[in-house]
Amino acid sequence: MPQGTLRSGAFVIPSKQRRIVFRDIWAFAVQSFRADRVRATMTALGMVIGTAALILVVTIALTGKEFLLTQISNVGANLIWAEYSSQSNVAALSDYLTEDDLLAVQRQVPSVKEGSPVLNLHDRITGPGGKERYILILGVSPEYVNVRRLRILSGVFFSQQDSQDFNKVALVTETFAQHQYGGIESAVGKEIKIAGLPFTVIGTFREGVDTFGRSEIQDDTILIPYSVARRLSGKREVNQIYFSATDSNGVPQTTQEILKVIQSRHRPQSKYEMGNLTDVLTVAQKTADTLTLVLALFATVTLLVGGVGIMNIMFATVSSRLAEIGIRKAVGATRQDITLQFLTEAVLISVTGAAVGTLIGLGLPFSVRFFTDYQFPIPVLSAFIAILACCAVGIGFGTLPAKRAAALDAVECLRHEGT
Repeated sequence: MPQGTLRSGAFVIPSKQRRIVFRDIWAFAVQSFRADRVRATMTALGMVIGTAALILVVTIALTGKEFLLTQISNVGANLIWAEYSSQSNVAALSDYLTEDDLLAVQRQVPSVKEGSPVLNLHDRITGPGGKERYILILGVSPEYVNVRRLRILSGVFFSQQDSQDFNKVALVTETFAQHQYGGIESAVGKEIKIAGLPFTVIGTFREGVDTFGRSEIQDDTILIPYSVARRLSGKREVNQIYFSATDSNGVPQTTQEILKVIQSRHRPQSKYEMGNLTDVLTVAQKTADTLTLVLALFATVTLLVGGVGIMNIMFATVSSRLAEIGIRKAVGATRQDITLQFLTEAVLISVTGAAVGTLIGLGLPFSVRFFTDYQFPIPVLSAFIAILACCAVGIGFGTLPAKRAAALDAVECLRHEGT
């Protein structure tokens, strides 16, 4: 057989002619699509919905995970805290944490970046209209603003110099500033009495994000230097110690090292609770992955339903085009040619639906990014995957009708059409 030829049945067909056959098959598929646009459009609708749904599912999943990681980052993925947890009712046996424990941990655990003690105080503050209410006062170190990722809304946080000089300065929450002074800017420079002593408000703050119910900060909270709070309370003990690890990936190991140092400095029977956001992050990621999987399954079902629709329409198409099949076979079309013709039509419907669905699926996130300040991730890779999935669905569900058409006898087709 001469080089550059292909064998089809008992005939030797030049490769150039074979290329023409494939081109004709594609032309037949496009012509069939145009001949009944309504049917083809309704058939492709399932692919449109499935493709758009698949892309939007990936977009939602990526957006959710990005939002989650941002939330955790704002809280502090490397945040660790420790507190005394013994249930002993005997005060003399209490073994609370102290500032010395913080200093020991900073010396012995290299993976600890910063730390701050937290000493809880309570006082009655006179609000507007002469009403008094209890307020939580936290004595913290200057490092607390970084460890807890606080957002300073107005003014400044107190410095190391303020702490060393025992300056009577304070920061109040956004809620407190609104209620007490009418605004965050108005609060700065005001004087507030704590334990009968005048403190100057030098700033307002709030937490970066919600801390999942694990916050020591309440709506009405005042922060003062730990050195001043210790003088006011007359106690060495602290309620909690907050640490910031150098690497968020090493938080579990760092937590255990901190606990080991603390336990070595206290009585063996004393119990201390250690906490971090690793478990919250793990649970949240598993929840996001599960939700993504469920949504992806719904999108997959939509694609499969669209595939079933394509198969049914192609079966109907085969039945309505018996004369065409008979004539094509009578003039020499092979079973492979008939199979390729109907399979190409099924793939064309799938790809058309996938293209429209991709435009919709990508157009929505692009529109949101263009017209709003929200920066949704654009899952371009998922668009290619969705198109490939639609092609696979078209081939998978179009193969059976195509093979049925190819298996028909030319004489029977023409006889059936003649009757």
